[in-house]
Amino acid sequence: MMKLLDVLAQHPDPAALKQIAQETGLHPSTAHRILSAMAQSGFVERGEGGTYRLGIRLLELGSLVKSRISLRETAMPAMLKLHAATGESVNLGIRAGDEIVYVERTSSGRSAVRVVHIVGARAPLHTTATGKLFLVEDGSERVREYARRTGLPGSTPASITEIGMLEKELDKVRRHGVAFDLEEVEIGVRCIAAGVRDDSGELIAGLSVSTPSERFSPDRAPLVREAADEISRALGYVKRPAR
Repeated sequence: MMKLLDVLAQHPDPAALKQIAQETGLHPSTAHRILSAMAQSGFVERGEGGTYRLGIRLLELGSLVKSRISLRETAMPAMLKLHAATGESVNLGIRAGDEIVYVERTSSGRSAVRVVHIVGARAPLHTTATGKLFLVEDGSERVREYARRTGLPGSTPASITEIGMLEKELDKVRRHGVAFDLEEVEIGVRCIAAGVRDDSGELIAGLSVSTPSERFSPDRAPLVREAADEISRALGYVKRPAR
């Protein structure tokens, strides 16, 4: 597949199967089989006369990667500032289906307590502070669908595993504009998160501070919210006045 993509990338115009097979060193039947599967997924497009070119799906994925790289670069100054102000780990998480994926992190190095929010780590939406922000955006019906779909599995005894409790928790998040994880992902670790929005106003990430429970303070919530707002403004978000 990678050979086929590389060859097609070198052709500004649609290329014939025979030519593609020659340049990749693949047997024509093998190239045809792989290209057909790629075409079904949108990675290549089949044209007239059995020609092929790169598909729109690659553009979609490229735009997604670009937006995430841009997000990380834009967020880092505010993350470092928040890290300096709190002395704690600062995490940037994005939504991937029913999970949060952490794409950037500054590490405190102040404690032997292991924090799960490492780059690339995943955790369910309902157990994470950042995930709760996204569930609030979903609205009540989609939250219930999420609960039915996932079963609200718990990671620790503190995890919310019942829809009524989750709805009450999300109501607090909605009213206060920040979310908390009180040892719901890992015993001994607590988090505060605030949302990051792009120029269209869409919630695209959550910024969180994670600390060992003995150093946790909800009074840091305004600092987290200010840092998240700073990133949002840098991404072009303009908060509309309430009507």
